[in-house]
Amino acid sequence: MLDLSYMLNDMREIIKYNNKEYKMPFDADYSRQKDDSFKEEIIVNNRFNNEPAMLPWFAVAVYDVIMGSEQTQDWDNHRKGLDWFIKYFPNQYMVLLD
Repeated sequence: MLDLSYMLNDMREIIKYNNKEYKMPFDADYSRQKDDSFKEEIIVNNRFNNEPAMLPWFAVAVYDVIMGSEQTQDWDNHRKGLDWFIKYFPNQYMVLLD
């Protein structure tokens, strides 16, 4: 059997949003369905001081994985998510995760 696992990092989804490209940190389904309740940007509050940060829908998905990874002590995915936030959303990282 042919091992193609070395290519997995290159297979992660790239999302185009506001004329920028974001290489997603996790191999997941980032598709979304638009309906009347769908919002492009979502306010997420810091869990300790309630300070708000505006995030696009796909960044909220990454934030959710970070929070879940912390609860399950999955430090590899936790670190991947934090590094992604530092790269693409440093201001929101400082509000929500620092």
